[in-house]
Order: sequence, then structure tokens, then C-alpha cells
Amino acid sequence: MAEVKVLGHWASPFSANVEIALKLKGVEYEFIQQDLSNKSPLLLKSNPVHKKIPVLLHNGNPLPESLVIVEYIDETFPGTPILPKDPYEKAMARFWAKFIDDKFFSGARKALFIRGEEEEKGKEEVCEALKILDSELKNKKFLGGETFGLADLAGSFIALWMGVFEEVIGVDLGVTQEKFPHLCRWKEDFLNCDVIKNTFPSRDKLVAFNNKRFHPEAASATE
Repeated sequence: MAEVKVLGHWASPFSANVEIALKLKGVEYEFIQQDLSNKSPLLLKSNPVHKKIPVLLHNGNPLPESLVIVEYIDETFPGTPILPKDPYEKAMARFWAKFIDDKFFSGARKALFIRGEEEEKGKEEVCEALKILDSELKNKKFLGGETFGLADLAGSFIALWMGVFEEVIGVDLGVTQEKFPHLCRWKEDFLNCDVIKNTFPSRDKLVAFNNKRFHPEAASATE
């Protein structure tokens, strides 16, 4: 049996995506929790370029970047496919994953973590990106079609973590059923998939964790 390890963090959507891919393939793995404020020598050695999680270790060979890892897992192990076999459909899955990674996250970082004029620009960028995704989901259950795939995993942050950060930071990105009906339906379907429910942390746990990160004084006062 190949030795598979994941260097990650329980509260990271990117780590969760790697775990989901391994579970879909039925691959046994060891999850090695990382302290992101005191990065381990193993993490720094395994990802010397970005020094970030997640990292997959397969037979001792390190591989960083969550979507790159997911594609590697899909190509390496038998089991439930994550990308389509058809070349065009596979290319489109990569297109939507890259769209989310580029267009959505660019705006979300500004809207959630920068105040002032940049925050408003970020909100506009997020709204525009989500409108495009909502339109794409009009006649599809998932971005991957009838079953979720690479592009849907790229949207994990949108499905769960975005709402958590909105609550913790106090920013409203305006994602309502009225404005984004297809996206909201996708979120519900995605979060109700068995492997997703069994891998993602609970919303309450994420809120508590991020409250301590962003409001440490308030968190310590209630302990």
C-alpha cells in the first residue's frame, strides 16, 4: 500500500479538498495537523516555495497546491472520478476551477480582509464572479455536471467558509436566495453530499476558531 500523508489544518477548505479527493478514491492516509503560527520543519521542507498547506506526501514525494494535488490524486488512484474523461469537459472543469481561484478569491480577499475603498471594490468583484457562477449553474446540479468534481471543490470556500468569515468579520457580501438562486441551491446540494458532510468541520466550530483568530481579546474575555 502506498504511503500517503496530508500536511494540513482542520479549518482549511484547501486541506479539506485534498481529504475529500482521497476519500473518493478510497485511499488510506495520515493527516498531520500543522500549527500555522509555528510551521513545522516537515512543512517548510515539503513546500519551500510557498511554505503553505496543504501538501500531499506520496511515497515521500511532496506535492503542494490543493487543486494540483486533487488532479494528481485523480490520475494516480482508481475509484470515483473527480475530473471528466472527455477532454473538452475536463478542460472546462479546469477553466471553472481557475475562474474561482482567480476571479472570486481576488475580490474576496479585498472584501473580507481590507477596509475602505478596496473593500467596496472587492464586494463588486465577488458579486460579479458569483453572478457568473449562478448563471453557469442554471441548468446544472453541480459545476461538474450531475456529480461534483474539481470545479465544485474549488468552490468549497464559497459553500461554507465565506459565510463564516462574513459573520466573524462583520462583512455582508449580499449572497441571498433572491440574487443567487442557483448558487444557493448548489451550496445546499454540495454540503449535503455524504463525503462533504463527513469531512468539512461544523460551521459552529469554524466560527469559534475564527473568532479567536480575529477577535482574540473578546474570545479570551469569555473563557
